[in-house]
Amino acid sequence: MPRPNRFRDLLRIGPVQVGTHTDGRGRTKHTAACTAPGCGFSVDYLDRSAAELAARTHHCPPGKG
Repeated sequence: MPRPNRFRDLLRIGPVQVGTHTDGRGRTKHTAACTAPGCGFSVDYLDRSAAELAARTHHCPPGKG
C-alpha cells in the first residue's frame, strides 16, 4: 500500500492550495489542488512556479465554486 503524501511549504491562492511533496521515487513534486466542493482540479508539476501560476489562473467550472 502506498504511503500518503506529506505536503510541506503550503500556500493558498484563492480556493487553490499549492504544496510540495516527495513522491514514492524520491522526486520532489509541486501540486496545485482546488478545495472548492465538486471542482476536482488537481495537477502536479516539477517546478514550484508552474504550480503557483496554475493556482493563480485557475477558474472553477460554473456552478462548482
